[in-house]
Amino acid sequence: MTSTRLEKLNASLLNSGLSAVALNPGPTLKYLTGVDFHLMERPVVLLVAPNQDPVLVLPELELPKVDLFPYKIQAFAYGENLSAWGNAFRQAAQALGLDGKRIGVEPRQMRLLEFSHVKMGAPEADYPDASDVLAGLRLRKDKAEIDAMRQAVKIAQNALAATLPLIKIGMVEKELASELVMQLLKHGSDPEFPFAPIVSAGPNSANPHASPSERKLQAGDLLVVDWGAAYHGYISDLTRTFAVGEVDDECKKIHQIVQDANAAGRAAGKPGVPCADVDKAARDVIESAGYGKYFTHRTGHGIGMEGHEDPYMRGDNQQLLETGMAYTVEPGIYLTNRNGVRIEDNIVITENGAESLSDMPREIRVVG
Repeated sequence: MTSTRLEKLNASLLNSGLSAVALNPGPTLKYLTGVDFHLMERPVVLLVAPNQDPVLVLPELELPKVDLFPYKIQAFAYGENLSAWGNAFRQAAQALGLDGKRIGVEPRQMRLLEFSHVKMGAPEADYPDASDVLAGLRLRKDKAEIDAMRQAVKIAQNALAATLPLIKIGMVEKELASELVMQLLKHGSDPEFPFAPIVSAGPNSANPHASPSERKLQAGDLLVVDWGAAYHGYISDLTRTFAVGEVDDECKKIHQIVQDANAAGRAAGKPGVPCADVDKAARDVIESAGYGKYFTHRTGHGIGMEGHEDPYMRGDNQQLLETGMAYTVEPGIYLTNRNGVRIEDNIVITENGAESLSDMPREIRVVG
């Protein structure tokens, strides 16, 4: 599988105008190799050029991982003496003849640490943005990837289901978040979560990216829980909104509007449909109900090995959905200093439409 992925990258590079790509530890490197490396103070870089064996620069202590690669690579290892690191990178660049060439990088992933060493190895090279070339590799998920995401959804849903009975009025947001984290691990999530759970209630729920605080849950709050699990490196990203005790009529109203918008967004996806149409389907429901200005973000984003990746469900994105693409549908309404609602599901495009990998009830539920 990873050999096929390398072949696909090589083909993309031949059509891209790039001579090579430089990858540091992260989702793309894991996708291409199946091998885990950590971001740390010792740089690790994989250089891939068409029709040549990839080159890996790594610390000597990581050398045993070379045997885990599914295809032949050239390895250049360095020791603890910092003055010798530059030589390893120069040898790597020379092995592929990269100086003076175009070496693509991932701006959101490549740190200055790795970049400075790659540039030391090929000082006359150009370093353009390779995001489009690399994003295309992981854009369409195969069956194994979708199965892993399906399991990540199952783990997340089971973990929240086990957490909900523990919710009590007076519990602080941080306490609830910690319970959820424990349940995610108990139910089988990889220890490296896709993101820290968002647990926000009352006025805090009106902040889409709130962090759990010391605020206590109060009767009348809406409670937003945005959480996910990871399974074999693939993630889920879900949101449900609950009522803490009895909530007022407007809270019930906006919850139903968001629920309807979520349904419309889920139904809009199918092969050949622009991403913008998914956004519009969900947004139209909220705007027609008079709450358009309170829906302050895009309708969704791609998911897979990262929490946010292509494709993006936003109003200006004319990218066409294709079989195997996976993304979130997460409309929301946020009433500043009062309450907020978001309902989020994970969708994968099938040959004839779209499937929601998540099925946890979306109706408002009273907790506490």
